Amino acid sequence: MMFPMADAGPMRRPLWALRLSLLVLACLLALPAQAERIRELASFAGVRDNVLIGYGLVVGLDGTGDQTMQAPFTGQSLTNMLSQLGINVPPGTNMQLRNVAAVMVTADLPPFSRPGQRIDVNVSSVGNARSLRGGTLLMTPLKGADGDTYAIAQGNLLVPGAGAEAGGSSVQINQQAGGRIAGGAMVEREVPLHLGANGGLLELELKEADFGTAQRVVSVINQEFGRPVAAARNGRVIALDGPQNANSRVNFMARVEQLQVTPTEAPAKVVLNSRTGSVVMNSAVTLRRAAVAHGNLSIVIDTRFGVSQPAPFGEGETVVVPDSDIEIQQQEAFLQVVEGADLTEVVNALNALGATPQDLMAILEALKAAGSLRAELEII
Repeated sequence: MMFPMADAGPMRRPLWALRLSLLVLACLLALPAQAERIRELASFAGVRDNVLIGYGLVVGLDGTGDQTMQAPFTGQSLTNMLSQLGINVPPGTNMQLRNVAAVMVTADLPPFSRPGQRIDVNVSSVGNARSLRGGTLLMTPLKGADGDTYAIAQGNLLVPGAGAEAGGSSVQINQQAGGRIAGGAMVEREVPLHLGANGGLLELELKEADFGTAQRVVSVINQEFGRPVAAARNGRVIALDGPQNANSRVNFMARVEQLQVTPTEAPAKVVLNSRTGSVVMNSAVTLRRAAVAHGNLSIVIDTRFGVSQPAPFGEGETVVVPDSDIEIQQQEAFLQVVEGADLTEVVNALNALGATPQDLMAILEALKAAGSLRAELEII
């Protein structure tokens, strides 16, 4: 596709970048679908991460912790922790501490985790601490959705942000109210998971529900094993008749995950990001014949200030007189026919309109309403 170079000025570069991006996307998505491993399309039911959460304290901060007057829960937490260690703080004591911060600790517990294994944790301030740099997280129980403790977190924080203050000025790179501890939690309890406990029955769940893909997965698995070991329950779940022996079942699951399947083509969809103006469409998008007129209206207000001075020895005063000019400019727009049977033709038709990304979003919505755009519109 060729574009005229006469308009390639500095103000047109964002539009040229959009056109080039759409053209490259069209070329990539026009490639035929390729086979993928089943492990990339589906996962076994029950084999998933479990989220953990806990509340704790970070100590050792260099005067950047919570202000206890504005975050009283930090002082209460510290008092409760000290009482458990045998230190009694007199009631009503106002501890003006700036080296302690209340934090929330989160982690993902991988499947098949065993007691003694270590997992990474994320630490985020819940008070008004300015920075967690140099802090140490005290022993924090991490609980699951059932309220049981599955891991204990503790360790020194790694905060990627940095900042400095001097003379009333400050500079900051990234945020400093959160950090991470690699291997900062030790697993104390495993999540029960019994794969194939019901007579060796396993369930394979597709990440994207699709009846065509489910049928292809069933056919490939049954062809690999030479007998009907797989049966689709719906567009997402596939039942597998696996071995009852644990070792044989693991080998069976590994063999299933490595099989190659060509998924069916995804339904036509156009995704519009209203915040950034990004427009993404897949290769199934088509345009029926339609005519589109597009133009922009701009109003320019130019104000110049003049000075009016009185005559010499007069009694008047010098005043500033504004002089405003208002100009309305409307870009010429003509009806243009748009039509496309594949993604490359769709991109060429949209590029012919010469619209900015924000205008292109409005045009696509109008084409959808008119029945020309044969795709689902998703606005995020």
